[in-house]
Amino acid sequence: MTTLIIISILPIVLLYLGLYKATKSLLPVTIVGLLVALGFAIAQWNNAALPIYHGMMMFDNFSVAFSGITIIATILILMLSGGYFEKISKNVAEYYAIILFSLAGIIVMLSFYNLVMLFIGIEIMSVSLYILAGIKKSDFASNEAALKYFLMGAFSTGFLLFGITLIYGSTGSFSLEVIKEWVLSHPHIDPMFYTGIALIIVGLCFKVGAAPFHFWTPDVYEGSPTLITAFMSTVVKTAGFAAFLRLFSVCFAPLSDFWVPVLLVITVITLFIGNITALYQQSFKRMLAFSSISHAGYLLFAIVGLGVGSANSVFIYATAYSIASIIAFGSLILVQQQSGNDSFDSFNGLAKKNPFLALVLTIAMLSLAGIPLTAGFIGKFFMFSGAIAKYQVWLVIIAVVNAIISIFYYFRVIIAMYFRSAERAELAVPAYYKIVFAISALVTILIGIYPDFIARFI
Repeated sequence: MTTLIIISILPIVLLYLGLYKATKSLLPVTIVGLLVALGFAIAQWNNAALPIYHGMMMFDNFSVAFSGITIIATILILMLSGGYFEKISKNVAEYYAIILFSLAGIIVMLSFYNLVMLFIGIEIMSVSLYILAGIKKSDFASNEAALKYFLMGAFSTGFLLFGITLIYGSTGSFSLEVIKEWVLSHPHIDPMFYTGIALIIVGLCFKVGAAPFHFWTPDVYEGSPTLITAFMSTVVKTAGFAAFLRLFSVCFAPLSDFWVPVLLVITVITLFIGNITALYQQSFKRMLAFSSISHAGYLLFAIVGLGVGSANSVFIYATAYSIASIIAFGSLILVQQQSGNDSFDSFNGLAKKNPFLALVLTIAMLSLAGIPLTAGFIGKFFMFSGAIAKYQVWLVIIAVVNAIISIFYYFRVIIAMYFRSAERAELAVPAYYKIVFAISALVTILIGIYPDFIARFI
């Protein structure tokens, strides 16, 4: 609970620092505050997990682990922000504050034990993201991204809220514990309850960008400032799947015969749409947007093959995907600043002028493609293992085919950097970028070589 309080108060402190023009202290204060919040979260590890606030929230190992990875990913992303927001506006404090307000909503999402808190957490996160998507006020693409995100987000919230209402109408409670007991004591089919589950699936699939509810994702990711896209693609997606998994594992596991076929169809569609569409992209940023849709498909494996290892699988995959994506988006920021565009051609000849940057970006692309000895391979291995354990062999075959397809578009960047020449100046890579890239690349390799590093974390 202390973690949530710190992350809620920290943005207010930052706004006061901005008011008194202490702009140079914003980033250090933010990082120190997040590290303190992370420390308090880790201190809750293996403590007796009991629902608090009349059963509204629960800080168990599940919420501690996912809170930890979302806070760490936020720190890494914010370390890339030095000088980034200053180019957009003079009021930098507002951007840091809104990101932290969004993170506060995410912590609520990861710790909910009542459907009301799930809704509140999603809305705190979403409203902040609508603003962040459009922070480039003079940029038409950013404005368009914010509008599309707001409209689609409001639409999906309606589905989610209606589903929660139907669940309440059937069970008489928003508490996960009461809903779980009701499911166990009512084995017969209740049309209202089942409709509520279906609507919740629709609402949550909107939030995580799963097909066919993904159509907002490419335009919003492309139009938003790159740093904000990195936050949405990593921290927000991790939180969405953690909340998805918590709700279905606690409440709806006994009814898997009803909702698993629905999610199987969504998973297959998501994989094919994400990977095949990414093949045709000429923009590196838009390719990452479509590939994030395909990764949503892989993350759905943990829910389709729901079991005791599902939380661990999502944690490993989300960690691998987040650190690789942070490298990719960080590299994109630097290349965009030099070339002014985000096409694959803008990476031509990068290895000759910036071997370190090319190396870490190559590691990130290999991990996203699921190549062995990277964290991405371990993440896919755990996902596929969970699906096979539930006898979804055909789904794993489809996923392997899609993983092979993804190699083609991830390797386009590697080929451009190492095998295509171009007249270019050396990129100036700031020290804090090098630190983030080095940490992320080392963790990617470490998890790939020694998966026990986090394999039994939850």
